[in-house]
Amino acid sequence: MEWKFDIGSFFVGLLIFVAGGVMVLFYQKVADNLLSGVTYSRTKFWGLMIMILGFLIMSNLHSVLLGWFVNMIFKR
Repeated sequence: MEWKFDIGSFFVGLLIFVAGGVMVLFYQKVADNLLSGVTYSRTKFWGLMIMILGFLIMSNLHSVLLGWFVNMIFKR
């Protein structure tokens, strides 16, 4: 599977990336108000994971990685 830029994936990934950045920036308020019982460090960790996912979607690498994963499992 080859890499191809897609403007739709770019904007969706950018929105996900910004949401993760807001979660990392305001981790105390997010953990206190939305995630009852979750520690601050875990909130920052998941915020960073969301930012990485947003970057993968923004650069359209998620389809390449998923294609490689499916090809490894089903050996096409």
